[in-house]
Amino acid sequence: MSKIPQITLAFWVMKICATTLGDFLADDSGLGFAGGAILIGSLLAIVTLCFYFTKISRVLLFWLAFVLTRPFGATLGDVLTKSRDQGGLNFGTIGSSAVLAIILIAFVVYAMIANHKRRELAAAQGAP
Repeated sequence: MSKIPQITLAFWVMKICATTLGDFLADDSGLGFAGGAILIGSLLAIVTLCFYFTKISRVLLFWLAFVLTRPFGATLGDVLTKSRDQGGLNFGTIGSSAVLAIILIAFVVYAMIANHKRRELAAAQGAP
């Protein structure tokens, strides 16, 4: 029997849970958009630390990160786009896109610099 239906079901259950979590944190928990984004971002940071400093299953950490990225993106997007009255920064769609583009570019530049430094270090040590 194929596992595809089971995997597909698991994917959609995770996606629905993630969406529900983000909506709950932003709307019903009292945390608001910023509080929800901070909480979920903190949980993602913990998952990242667990990846590097524990022997917790990588599959489990992947699924935790997968579930958390959906509500994090939604709540962070709401923080950037919603009006100040609603608890946001009122950047609008274009302003929010510009902020996220700058963040993305910064991460890409950082990764390129780090990769270049690793190659220089390897070359200095005589590695191919």
